Amino acid sequence: MITEQNTAKNRPFSKEYENKIFTGQEYLNSLDDGREIWFNGERITNIAEHKAFRNSARSIARFYDAMHDERYQDDLLLVDKNGIVTHKFFAPSYTPRELDEARKAIEVSQRINYGWMGRTPEYKAAFMAHLQDNAGFYQKEFQQNAINWYKKTAEKCLFLNHVLVDPPVDRSKDRVNVKNVFVSVDKEDDKGIYVSGAKMVATGSVLTHGTFVGLTGNITSMMEKDRDEDMAVIFFADMNTPGLKMICRPSYEHDANSAYDAPLSSRYDENDSVIIMDHAFIPWENVLVYRDIDRCKQFYKESGFFNRYNLQAAVRLAIKLEFCIGLFSEGTKASGTAQFRGVQAGTGELIGIKNTLWSLTTSMVNDVVSCGTGVVPNAEVAAALRLYMSNCWDRVREIFESVLGGAPVYTISSNKDLLNVELRPYIEQYYVGTGLEATDRIKLFKLIWDSMYSEFAGRHSLYERNYSGSQDLQRLDLLRQAMASKSLDKCTAMVQKCMDDYDINGWTNTWLT
Repeated sequence: MITEQNTAKNRPFSKEYENKIFTGQEYLNSLDDGREIWFNGERITNIAEHKAFRNSARSIARFYDAMHDERYQDDLLLVDKNGIVTHKFFAPSYTPRELDEARKAIEVSQRINYGWMGRTPEYKAAFMAHLQDNAGFYQKEFQQNAINWYKKTAEKCLFLNHVLVDPPVDRSKDRVNVKNVFVSVDKEDDKGIYVSGAKMVATGSVLTHGTFVGLTGNITSMMEKDRDEDMAVIFFADMNTPGLKMICRPSYEHDANSAYDAPLSSRYDENDSVIIMDHAFIPWENVLVYRDIDRCKQFYKESGFFNRYNLQAAVRLAIKLEFCIGLFSEGTKASGTAQFRGVQAGTGELIGIKNTLWSLTTSMVNDVVSCGTGVVPNAEVAAALRLYMSNCWDRVREIFESVLGGAPVYTISSNKDLLNVELRPYIEQYYVGTGLEATDRIKLFKLIWDSMYSEFAGRHSLYERNYSGSQDLQRLDLLRQAMASKSLDKCTAMVQKCMDDYDINGWTNTWLT
């Protein structure tokens, strides 16, 4: 049992320690480092000013500026055991109370963008925070790498993405037979390793400082010794690594007509990329695991990442749900249906989903286990929360679609219709809402459209269902955990105890005979 009697090694934020975390402008400047990004057939330069990425970059910059704003610093920051000022989720937690404070810091950070950006900097901090305290998990020659990466990430609150999944091709084959596509080591020398291959899907990677290249449990379960060692690697790559290329999907921000027409997709589009490494050089100081299949298989269980990222994800989704509850409530008011019994039931169900998420995060910060010298949420609770999160968003969309009906499509083609003097009087007469002028009703429902029905919304739905692994894997992980912890045995033992009360001749227990 982990209690508050554990000696906490973090200290409250104090201005006596230098705050070296990026400011928003420093973050934007840091993206101009020569990285290779491809979009619409062109290699992109000056990312922070490009039409496809400008607004999303500035949305991330607000995360950094908040850590220099005195109104938020006590909630967001601490001083770690190295004397580094950092975000509370970028440092390990040593007690349930500290983990709860980290949860609060995630909440403050996520409210900046209303929960609509899933891979903000604190997401990958779920892994980075325990690199120093859990360095003993890694091969001896790479343990100092883990410590160094923790320190430099904590000091600046570096924004990292990760790529764990192989491209969707020939997955029925042994990975060694798809080495021409999947990431594999080409060679090594005294300076580092050279790797080639592709990984998917690097969410928000064009806006990050580096990528963590790893493997999912699904992949490692199929790896074999004396066959797959060239592919048993875990490492970091700076985004400007020579030979590392990012090929972007279409940009919703780029294609947005206006802020009025696309208020979310025009600023919160986390562009997903395929990362291709073409004989990319990875220095030894960026390597955590090399040609070690056993450690690759144990990574998810031992690194603390699985336990912690589900906490960040749940807080983010709960805030996103709060936003959507507000949208739903305003949408039904505008349609004049807010007092209908069935509509109110829909609002209540959305509130119930949101409250369930918050309650599960409370369980996560109190039901903890050790990770290195720190604590992380219990993996069984994290796995249960993961399953709930990946399925609840479909229900949220279903409620919107069922209750609001055709109201979201009762709209205009773009803000330019409102600027047309011939058309404007008709819009003002016929597009009004209950208690709303036409411009305000249209503005509200365009926001609803962008959150639930647009291409941006479709990508969000795909993300919520799949970012945490396949549906089968989520359920199988829960089963394996129950078998390992013997909780499944308790269930079957209870059934056996019940059946022991009787046989073909009647009751065998004493209290019914």
